[in-house]
Amino acid sequence: MKTDMSTPVVEAVGLRKTYMLGKVPVEALRGLNLRVERGEFLSILGPSGSGKSTLLNLIGALDKPTSGKLLIDGVEVSTLNDNQLTDIRRKIGFVFQFFNLIPRFTAKDNVELSMSIANMTKAERNKRAEELLTTVGLKDRMNHKPAELSGGQQQRVAIARALGNNPRFMLMDEPTGNIDSKTAHEIIELIRKLNADGVTIIMVTHDQNLAKEAKRTIQVFDGEISSDVVN
Repeated sequence: MKTDMSTPVVEAVGLRKTYMLGKVPVEALRGLNLRVERGEFLSILGPSGSGKSTLLNLIGALDKPTSGKLLIDGVEVSTLNDNQLTDIRRKIGFVFQFFNLIPRFTAKDNVELSMSIANMTKAERNKRAEELLTTVGLKDRMNHKPAELSGGQQQRVAIARALGNNPRFMLMDEPTGNIDSKTAHEIIELIRKLNADGVTIIMVTHDQNLAKEAKRTIQVFDGEISSDVVN
């Protein structure tokens, strides 16, 4: 089914998530409302315990809300079974602080692996992996294994891998948290270029300076959005 381009990639309405700490209920999210449009570059800022990681897990279809609605690409997450949740995750490009590359695989192999679920031939996967690695500036490093790459280069591989299946949006969790400041600046410039090319990006961070690199920042505090500003 073709997606209506006017449909937001993420929409939360009265979103709540409650965990049980022993017999004590803990409200991680308290009626949060959020709308993310196509083409946005949004940062979600908040300290540890604010609820931002819970929100990330819900947006990534890794968990379901206790109540309220969360729609990803117009589909309400709480109504889905496990197989349907897996299908939704395939529409999301995940990028994490720790690169999660397979050590014995080359950069190109790591990117190709992400496309193994797609209806593509080996030759098509190989061509797309090469194109994506060229896009992220690794044309000359695609046959190197992770141990032969710097932290910044490994994160570039992870970004290329996340783009493999033409995701509806990219969900980034502290994407510069495990690299030095100079390399972090290069990664942010790459992320901004991808966004300028039309990729929707949702970035979760506790770093205020990093959050300001996005076009819009929401701050999460005590399970609610305390501010929503255009940068």
